[in-house]
Amino acid sequence: MPYQHQHKYWFLFGPPGVLPLFFHYDVARFLYSNREWVDSLWILSFAIRWIVQYVPLLGWAGTFGFYMFVRLVESHWFTWVTQMNHIPMDINRDAHKDWISLQVEATCNVEQSFFNDWFTGHLNFQIEHHLFPTMPRHNYYKVAPQVQKLCQKYNLLYENKSLSGAFADIVSSLKKSGRLYIDAYYHL
Repeated sequence: MPYQHQHKYWFLFGPPGVLPLFFHYDVARFLYSNREWVDSLWILSFAIRWIVQYVPLLGWAGTFGFYMFVRLVESHWFTWVTQMNHIPMDINRDAHKDWISLQVEATCNVEQSFFNDWFTGHLNFQIEHHLFPTMPRHNYYKVAPQVQKLCQKYNLLYENKSLSGAFADIVSSLKKSGRLYIDAYYHL
């Protein structure tokens, strides 16, 4: 693969391969190998409902195509939302730092707005999500000011980006890692 160009082609292959292909395979493998028959029945009930609902409208091929289209859109959304807070961050070895510092440095937030809260499912508050993983996501905005004050007090960078800036950082990170790959393997 031409990794030095991954920032150009990754979106064509990465997200389409995550949910529509890999997750289906991985879930089926997990369910079978762990003998999760109850969960398998729940998935089967979903498939039956999907078939009953859409085959009369779209036919078999249309129903399958629509299902895969929904998974493709979901996969792109999932990939962008989950990676925008993690991939661009400069993470090295833990350097024996405390847990809170590691969580703050490993993630960043995306500015709060009605759209960003809805689009990301409140995971635009990724720093708070890492610090308080069991807290209901719709409450992250309530603790964000206290976390910001704590970061200020201990000189920790509390990074808050725009949504477009976070997306651009994903592309930049892919470009950077592609250059590192080429330098490591071809320019010894």
